Amino acid sequence: QVQLVESGGGLVQAGGSLRLSCTASGLTSGTYVLSWYRQIPGKERELIVYITSPGNNTSYADSVKGRFTISRDNGNDTIYLQMNNLRPEDTAVYYCQAIHQLLFSWGQGTQVTVSS
Repeated sequence: QVQLVESGGGLVQAGGSLRLSCTASGLTSGTYVLSWYRQIPGKERELIVYITSPGNNTSYADSVKGRFTISRDNGNDTIYLQMNNLRPEDTAVYYCQAIHQLLFSWGQGTQVTVSS
């Protein structure tokens, strides 16, 4: 089973930036998908971006396209989410997800709060 640990959330003013990290352990092959989701209380969890291995293919939700960037450090199985020009509506709990060998794993989530 893949274990995921997120970090990097916090409080930032609108227009600011944050970088989230997600470190995966237990990836036993080089074929997987790592994704960032977010969830606002009372709403469904939203997929905002994913990155594939191999290939580094990515896809972004329209709501974050041009502002958020996903990247990967293969050396330590970590992905990053660079979030720029943050808006109050980006306030949510952000979760990392792994799809590996047909199994889904989730991190514990990290809170991002953007003040206006």
